[in-house]
Amino acid sequence: MRTTSVPGRHFASRIMRLQFVVLGLLIVVVTAVTIAVRYDQVFERAEVASMGIARSIAADPQVRAQVAQQAQLEQLDVANLRTGALQQLAEAIRERNEAAFVVITEDRGLRLTHPNVQEIGQVVSTDPIALTGVEDLSREHGTLGESVRAKVPVYAPDSGQVVGEVSVGMATESLTGALLASIGWITLFALLATALAIGAGRATVRRLKRQTLGLEPAEIAQLVRDQQAVLYGVTDGVIGLGSDGVITVRNKAARQMLGLPHRTELADVVGRHYGAAGLHERLVKAIDERERTPVRLEIAESSLIARITDVVRDGVDLGQVILLRDVTTIEALGTKLDAVQDMADALRAQRHEFANRMHAVLGLLDLGRSERARDYLRELTNSGPAIAPVQGLEQISDPYLSAFISAKGIRAHELGIELRISAESILYAPIASAHDAQDVTAVLGNMLDNAFTASLDTEPPHWVEVDLLSEGSTLHLAVADSGLGITTDQDIFAPTVTTGSQMGAAHGQGVGLPLIRRLARTRGGEVWVADAGGQQSGAVIAARLPSVLSEEG
Repeated sequence: MRTTSVPGRHFASRIMRLQFVVLGLLIVVVTAVTIAVRYDQVFERAEVASMGIARSIAADPQVRAQVAQQAQLEQLDVANLRTGALQQLAEAIRERNEAAFVVITEDRGLRLTHPNVQEIGQVVSTDPIALTGVEDLSREHGTLGESVRAKVPVYAPDSGQVVGEVSVGMATESLTGALLASIGWITLFALLATALAIGAGRATVRRLKRQTLGLEPAEIAQLVRDQQAVLYGVTDGVIGLGSDGVITVRNKAARQMLGLPHRTELADVVGRHYGAAGLHERLVKAIDERERTPVRLEIAESSLIARITDVVRDGVDLGQVILLRDVTTIEALGTKLDAVQDMADALRAQRHEFANRMHAVLGLLDLGRSERARDYLRELTNSGPAIAPVQGLEQISDPYLSAFISAKGIRAHELGIELRISAESILYAPIASAHDAQDVTAVLGNMLDNAFTASLDTEPPHWVEVDLLSEGSTLHLAVADSGLGITTDQDIFAPTVTTGSQMGAAHGQGVGLPLIRRLARTRGGEVWVADAGGQQSGAVIAARLPSVLSEEG
């Protein structure tokens, strides 16, 4: 029969096991690393000590003189060397510095000193590399066993030539003993750390049990998953208000859209009344008035649509839910698509114009009037398109702007508006890239559309004039029209203010101008009213777009 686990007991055991495994692995890793470091330190100290002893012996004037004297002999006097001053000096140094051995050789590698006097006069058992004039540190196995050896050349006192070698060694047995002593202390500390970890783990588990009210981890995780699925499973912003107006929850998307403080900051809106939480004024007003229609918010460089919904269950008011949707990208894309559509319409009109002209040429050729056909084609080459010519377009050398303004010229022609380029326009540099061209045509296109609308509000003739000026990589734009000017005292860049009446709300009125201002500001530029105009003249809208022109131009 399956038994039911006591709440909290299973949880505590799993936490303890997990903590023991983690701490155990950590202790093992730290202990292993400490031992490895200690191992290197022990051998490094032995190498430094042996090299220091070897250098001091090799620099001793007495040693240099005697070794140079022995190097000149054809045959060594072994008996004299075994009891000589050089052997006594080497043994005294070895005993005083606790070295395993001190071996001195002459230039043929024959031993002049050795702890075992029977080895004196014999060739050394390891490579006498110091006889080549270089110092060497190594771990080698010789007649005295495994050792850490330092080999230093001995130079003649007069000529400076290498006449011998000093080899000083530290036995690995003594080094291993020092290492084992260190390991004992390290192990003791590891055991103490383990005992402390066990005590801390038990205290932690008891505290967790109190804080979780005995809930199992699976139950806690399910509660968290439910909340995360609701709040973070959607890309829209979500803000929940209690019946008392206190913000009970908000997701990451809402925080980013509204520029709210992070959850870890003291100014976090959760737990605050919506009126004192720093929300957008328009949103606060909509909550106060319980507006059920979508509310448009302009925040920094973004456009948001907020929808407020009451939450009622079993007749009880549970509060409100605010859904936020960012429509900045969609609106900006729509503005750019309008420019693309204008280009497509212009190309379509020019295609019809081109087809008509080709029919005329074909007719002349069929009638055998080839000379007339040549003259006709020559005239077409010199004159260019006949549909909606834009006065002053030849001043614009950039292909993007030229094609776009030409397309707008066709649209203006259809509306009965004369579109022209100001004679003062100066454009030295081309647009840098296709992406920059999209931003430029989006801004200029919206300015032209609003100018067309304003121009149609007056009696003919209708005209719109474009001014373009380059300043390094910055493009300056100005669009003037023959309309009545700006007749409202409201900010025309506000989302709810329209700028004309003849064309309805089509070309960005109330939306387009805020969009192009936001687009310009994201590039470090601006869009503004240069001249509000009046009864005698229309308005002038200006724009500045940095870094859209090629520096090479």
